[in-house]
Amino acid sequence: MRFEQRRRFAVAALLSLALCGCGGISLTRIAANDSRLPTSIELEATPFHPQVEYQCGPAALATALGASGVSVAPDELVAKVFVPELRGSLQAEMVAATRGYDRLAYRVEPSVQGLLAALADRRPVLVLQNLGVESVPIWHYAVVVGYDAGHNRLLLRSGKDRRLIMSARRFEGSWRRAQRWGVVVVKPDELPASATATAYMEAAAGLEAANRLDAALAAYRAAAARWPEESVAVLGIGNVHYRQERLQDAEADFRAVLEQEPRHAVARNNLAQVLLEQGRPEEALREIEAARSSLTDPRFAEVLAATESAIRAALAERSSQP
Repeated sequence: MRFEQRRRFAVAALLSLALCGCGGISLTRIAANDSRLPTSIELEATPFHPQVEYQCGPAALATALGASGVSVAPDELVAKVFVPELRGSLQAEMVAATRGYDRLAYRVEPSVQGLLAALADRRPVLVLQNLGVESVPIWHYAVVVGYDAGHNRLLLRSGKDRRLIMSARRFEGSWRRAQRWGVVVVKPDELPASATATAYMEAAAGLEAANRLDAALAAYRAAAARWPEESVAVLGIGNVHYRQERLQDAEADFRAVLEQEPRHAVARNNLAQVLLEQGRPEEALREIEAARSSLTDPRFAEVLAATESAIRAALAERSSQP
């Protein structure tokens, strides 16, 4: 678990240990080896919300949401993300609150290069840092808004500082000790330039799981446009249409998946369910039998069995009618 925490003893000594040490990291070298990266960038328009004690989570999240077009004050987020007994915010609550505003929290690649790529894409990055040491952590949320490769430093909205300058070595150490957790907050129809299909689809599925169906639909559609070869995006569209009771649209979506992958057992199961709810149990039975014959993942066996049971019950009821 990650949470903000204050330890009143030996803080100065511990921070001294955390900030010294061997080695370093060169932003100049990273930028020179990646043509996507300018030598410096600062997202000056990123809003700023000063931190109230123990509440850097709400302040940092309000900053990231504001950059995505959601105007929200930290006070409005306290009840959503702040855990009083921990005096801080957990990452899961931060992501869940983001979804509540129809925004997608996309995990950036856990490397300094991935962080710089997000900034080059003009997206501030909400990060978790450990400003202490492993044995006595001091957890802190901030928003990285830029970097200067020539001076080997990063720029952050952090605590009460609108423009905190932190050396790359110091930042990387604090970020590494927090498992390099960082997200960009984006509108559901926007894809980060460096997004991967798997990671983006997982983030979109989070919106669906949170019942933010319109936002999830927009995210799945964006994914389908970016990665037309990924049938899971179209499957996601069909699932959302089904939950919105748009059965004809869902049927078309699941058939589109099957055109691309005829042995996709889950899509065929879902098609069978849609056909059943449209009063077409005979067609549904053919589809569920085909799904069962093509199933390779035993985790879905119970789902297919339940669908088939419902279909056979509907057929039996129909045959018993005069």
